[in-house]
Amino acid sequence: MNRDTRIVVTGGAGFLGRHLMARLESAGYRNATTFRSAEYDLTHESGVERMLEDLQPEAIVHLAASVGGIGANRRYPGTYYYRNLMMGSLLMEHARRAGVGRFLSVGTICSYPKFTEVPFREESLWNGYPEETNAPYGLAKKMLLVQSQAYRQEFGFDASNVLVVNLYGPHDNFDPENSHVIPALIRKCVEAVEAGADTIEVWGTGRATREFLYVEDAAGGIVAAMERLEGSEPVNLGAGFEISIRDLAETIAKHAGFRGGLLWDPTKPDGQPRRSLDTSRAETLLGWRATTPFDEGLARAVAFFRDQVRTAERPQPVTR
Repeated sequence: MNRDTRIVVTGGAGFLGRHLMARLESAGYRNATTFRSAEYDLTHESGVERMLEDLQPEAIVHLAASVGGIGANRRYPGTYYYRNLMMGSLLMEHARRAGVGRFLSVGTICSYPKFTEVPFREESLWNGYPEETNAPYGLAKKMLLVQSQAYRQEFGFDASNVLVVNLYGPHDNFDPENSHVIPALIRKCVEAVEAGADTIEVWGTGRATREFLYVEDAAGGIVAAMERLEGSEPVNLGAGFEISIRDLAETIAKHAGFRGGLLWDPTKPDGQPRRSLDTSRAETLLGWRATTPFDEGLARAVAFFRDQVRTAERPQPVTR
C-alpha cells in the first residue's frame, strides 16, 4: 500500500462509504474511487468482472451491503441473505483471479451469536447462532470471513476482516421504512416536535442494549485496518460502551427538544439482548480507538437531520 495505490471502495456512495472516501482523500490516497450499483451490480458475475476490468483496482475495501433495521430484516430476510452473500463471494473470487493485492472486508456485529458474553470478543464469533431477526444478513457477511481465511490458506490471497458495530452520524439513512434505531428515533422525535405531538411510539421494551460508533471514527478504523492489519482473523471496531435503548431514546429526545412521552410497544422485538464489543485487539494491532463522545456525535446527527434532511423534504415554494 502506498498513496498511489488504486483503491476501489464498494458502497463508497453510502453512509459509511462517503465518510471513508473523505478519510482516504485526507490521508493522501490519490487514486481511491467508488461507483454506484447502477454502474456495476455486484450480485451478478458479469457486473463484478466489468468493474474489475474497468477500474483495475490494486486494493479493494468492501463496504457494499443490503442493510436495514429490525423491521426491514424481518420483511426481507431472503433478499438480505442472497444479495450480501453473492456480493461478497463473487467480489472476492474475481478479485483473486484478477490479481488484486489487498482486500479488506467490512463485516458486522450482527454476525455474533445471540447470547454472546459481553463485551463481545472476536474468539466468541463461532459460539452460537446469531439473533434471529438479522441472522440471514449476519451469516451472509460472516461467510466473507470464512472465504478470506480459506483463500489466504490456499491461494495466499491478502484478505482481512473488520467487524463494525452499529454506526450513526451525518448522512445516515433516515428512511422510516428501513433505517436503524438512531436515525429512526431522530426522525420520530424531530417530527413530533414539528407536529406538536405529545407522544411517540418506540419498538420493544427498551431493555436491550447497543453500542454505537460515530461514522467518522469508523472510517478512521477502516483506513488503519487497510494499512496495518495482517492475517484474516477478525478485528472489532467499536466505541467500547453500551447503552440501553430506553436511555438512548430519552437522550435523543433531549437533543431533539421533544418533551413528550415515549410509548413502548413490547409486542415488537427487542432484537439481540445486549451488544458491546471488546476493542482491545483494534487498539493493539491497528493503534486505533474511537474518540468522538457519544453526546457530541448524537448532537451532530440530530442537527444534520433537522438542517439538511428535513429542509430537503419540505415542499419548495412555487415560483411563477
